[in-house]
Amino acid sequence: MSNQLTLDSVTPRTPLQKRVLLGLLAAAVAAILVASFLWTGIDPFKLYNKRQNAFEYLFGKQLSEMEIKEIRRQAERMPMIMLQETIAREMRQEAAARGEKIPDFEIMRQAKERAEEQLAAMPAPQRTKMVDEEVARLVDERSGGYFPPNTHTGNMTMYAKALVETIAIAIWGTLFAFLAAIPVSVFAAKNTLHLMVSGNDRVSTWIRWFCHFGVRRFLDFCRGFNEFVMALIFVAVIGLGPFAGVMSLAIHTFGILGKVFSEAIEAIEPGQVEALEASGAGPAQIISFSVLPQIMPLVVGFTLYRFESNVRSATILGFVGAGGIGFLIFDKINGYLYREVSTMMIMVIVSVTLIDYCCGLLRKRFT
Repeated sequence: MSNQLTLDSVTPRTPLQKRVLLGLLAAAVAAILVASFLWTGIDPFKLYNKRQNAFEYLFGKQLSEMEIKEIRRQAERMPMIMLQETIAREMRQEAAARGEKIPDFEIMRQAKERAEEQLAAMPAPQRTKMVDEEVARLVDERSGGYFPPNTHTGNMTMYAKALVETIAIAIWGTLFAFLAAIPVSVFAAKNTLHLMVSGNDRVSTWIRWFCHFGVRRFLDFCRGFNEFVMALIFVAVIGLGPFAGVMSLAIHTFGILGKVFSEAIEAIEPGQVEALEASGAGPAQIISFSVLPQIMPLVVGFTLYRFESNVRSATILGFVGAGGIGFLIFDKINGYLYREVSTMMIMVIVSVTLIDYCCGLLRKRFT
């Protein structure tokens, strides 16, 4: 009698054993779900109870009467402060042009006196208008909220330029990844490796195994790091700017595309490959005229999908200085300018929607 365990000797043979095994498996899954539910603190009632906080965060809060009074007192001091700073700056420039060195406290004293004179001579309607404008600005800043978005023309132009840069980062990051993933995926698929190293001896077998294992682990490494982490590394290495974003997206996307393409190659119809191989075609010819044409619809579709995803990812990369509109979003968030953040978020959503529609049209032409 052989001591080797067979599949029949370790698998249940009776319906009762199968039901027990399924019951244990279901209990284990349920235990994992319950434990993870409690661990993550999921509480739908908490979200419902905090609905007012969500409303104030999105649409702003109602300021109290005391807060309005404090804002008005602060706004009434603003004309004096602005005039004093303007006069002091002009005095420093004049002194520098004459080559004089005037102490800063003396400049501020004279600037204060001149500002008081100009403020006293200022017409009351003009001063009231300045105060009201400052009150409106402070009320908008203190109340917060993302809506309604800020649509100032000057800001929109700046945001549009940053959005174009974000899309450019996504384009080149995806393109570099695509160009690198196509040839590498051939070495990560077992069937194409067998075409290139066709021997059945031990050396050929080891070469195929080592190549397949090494390339697959390299792809795992590339996609194992999030784009955000990659951007942190490249910003530290090559400095701020969109090039760091392009490289971080390219490496991460290369790992994903390489895996998907290699799995698509392993799932192709082998009949066409065998027909070309029987006709005497070489590995390069078989890959070019049989393998790649079969996976081309998936290659195009998934590459376009990754491009759409990279546009969104490129937006976040700007938070660490990797260029694009994300840098402006991060800057406005730090300045509590949520209405401007809302404007940029809407622009990103609209651009992603348009890109998705255009990519859909392209996918139809290749499928």
